[in-house]
Amino acid sequence: MSSDSKHTISTSGNAFAIPKPAFWTPEIASYFIAGGVAGATSRTVVSPLERLKIIQQVQPQSSDRQYKGVWRSLVRMWREEGFKGYMRGNGINCLRIVPYSAVQFTTYEQLKKWFTAYGNKELDTPKRLASGALAGITSVCTTYPLDLVRSRLSIATASIPIQLQDGSQSASASKPHLSTSKADISMRGMTLKVMREEGGIRGLYRGLVPTAMGVAPYVGINFAAYEALRGAITPPGQSSIARKLLCGALAGSISQTLTYPFDVLRRKMQVTGMASGGLGYKYTGAIDALQTIIRTEGIQGLYRGLWPNLLKVAPSIATSFFTYEMVKEFLVAP
Repeated sequence: MSSDSKHTISTSGNAFAIPKPAFWTPEIASYFIAGGVAGATSRTVVSPLERLKIIQQVQPQSSDRQYKGVWRSLVRMWREEGFKGYMRGNGINCLRIVPYSAVQFTTYEQLKKWFTAYGNKELDTPKRLASGALAGITSVCTTYPLDLVRSRLSIATASIPIQLQDGSQSASASKPHLSTSKADISMRGMTLKVMREEGGIRGLYRGLVPTAMGVAPYVGINFAAYEALRGAITPPGQSSIARKLLCGALAGSISQTLTYPFDVLRRKMQVTGMASGGLGYKYTGAIDALQTIIRTEGIQGLYRGLWPNLLKVAPSIATSFFTYEMVKEFLVAP
């Protein structure tokens, strides 16, 4: 430890060094920058699948006009909206994911040090899970409004059928209908629309509770699984790029499958407040949403969109962890 990061206290003739409290050190900066770059890179790579997942999560259950099948839906998205359709919502997603991922990785690294008393205790699985869970809650609370607006933008131009109160589908299901004007289909426009129609700042935090409930175990399992797999798959001398990517892909798939129902619940809560021309359902809270989904769609309703999500999670998490480690090593290299 360098002389500017510690000071000495003398007691009864004995001197010992304790670390100075430092909020922003080169090490913390490397975590923050690497985390931000990792998040933006990973989300851009899988942007089309990310948008398709959101559409499939929130579309009403029907036999026609649904986005069914991964390949068929991606072709339809391209035919109806072109490349812009693939990237719809990705700008605000990157704007959200940069601070989200930066805060998450930085918080995780710092919590690991705190839980192990800066290396004096063993870093076991419970400590990894706790560090990841708390890091996930911190990051999601910091950037949640951007996540909600991103979700709205992702489905604003999709031709999703409207579900009526009697369970039938609207006849006008062939046109996008969730945004009233072109001005709303932007980060600023959608943010102002939500605030104007759904109770101001409070509207930007709709669905925060189920989101935090899902993110805590997801991030905890994700980090714990990655570090456990890294120890098994990338032993000393065998840390190739392919092995590192495999660790991230497996960790992401495991954590996302176990916590996916929370993600569906989050999306449903985020779009339930859309005004006229919305998706036709409105929940009073997370419990009501959960009960309604199970009653009307069954348990499978909590796993809608899982397949395209798994297709994106593997490369996304793999890219995220790999980019994070690569950028961090570059920044701290002598």
